[in-house]
Amino acid sequence: MTGPMKLRAEDRDDLHVISGCLQDAIVLIGEMCFLPDEKRFVMVANRFKWESAAEEDLPDTVPQQLTDVSYDGDGEDDVMVPFERTNCGVCFDGVIAVKTRNIDLHERRQMLALLTVVQGEGGIVLHFSGGACIKLECDHWVCRLQDIGEPWPTSRRPAHPLD
Repeated sequence: MTGPMKLRAEDRDDLHVISGCLQDAIVLIGEMCFLPDEKRFVMVANRFKWESAAEEDLPDTVPQQLTDVSYDGDGEDDVMVPFERTNCGVCFDGVIAVKTRNIDLHERRQMLALLTVVQGEGGIVLHFSGGACIKLECDHWVCRLQDIGEPWPTSRRPAHPLD
C-alpha cells in the first residue's frame, strides 16, 4: 500500500499531522520510557495506517467470508484485507518532566488506545481512551515518528461512533 512513515514536528501544525497518524494507536505501558538525563520521552506504538485506508472508499470491516481465509503469505488462497497496522517509534526531545493521569505505570502489559496528541500549556499532552493521559512538560520540543518493521494486514478500521 504505502511506504514507511518518517516525520518530524517542531510546532503545533506539524504535531497535528503526527497526531493524525497516531490516532487509534495501541501503546503498551511497558513500551514507554522517560529518559530524564537525555530530556527524552520515547514509545513504541502499534498504529493504524490511516494513510493507506481511504475512509470514504472502504468498509469498517471485511465480510466474514473473507476473514475466514488464512493469510499465510503463500498467495494460494490468501485474501488481501484492505487495512494495515505497523509499529512505529515516537520520540519527544526537550522533555523536562512527565506526569500521568489514570495510568498505573506498574501495569506494564496494559494497552492504551491513543486518541490524540496536542500541544498544551507548558508541553505536549497525549490523550488516551478511558480518560488516561500523559503530559510531557517542555518549553521547546521536537517530535519524531518513524515506522519500524513491516506492516501487517488487519480486517478492522477503528471507528468512533457519534453518540
